[in-house]
Amino acid sequence: MNKTIIALAGAALIAVAGGAQAADLDAGKAAFDKFTCATCHGADAKSPIMPAYPILAGQHQDYLMHALRAYKRGTDGAPSTANLRKNAVMGAMVAQLTNADMENIAAWLASLDGPLAVRK
Repeated sequence: MNKTIIALAGAALIAVAGGAQAADLDAGKAAFDKFTCATCHGADAKSPIMPAYPILAGQHQDYLMHALRAYKRGTDGAPSTANLRKNAVMGAMVAQLTNADMENIAAWLASLDGPLAVRK
């Protein structure tokens, strides 16, 4: 019984803490501009300068966060089993970002209309 109560209290605390820091779309756009993401991905985040560069507008927020964190792990010297991505350009870009920057950028990109967006 006590273990169940502790588990429920922990889950509630995590839910409250997770919801307390909502992403800021304006800050996401500002960070996208500040860190010159448009240089490769286009000012609208759906017109990359090279076909191999991904379209970001309308992508799922959780996928974008996963990718950004994987690039960050790739620069942090994490073991190769740590689900990381290694890319010199993206590694250098994400090294400058805080967790809040990444959350805000991912939220802003996900809010954009694009070929990846599915709106109901």
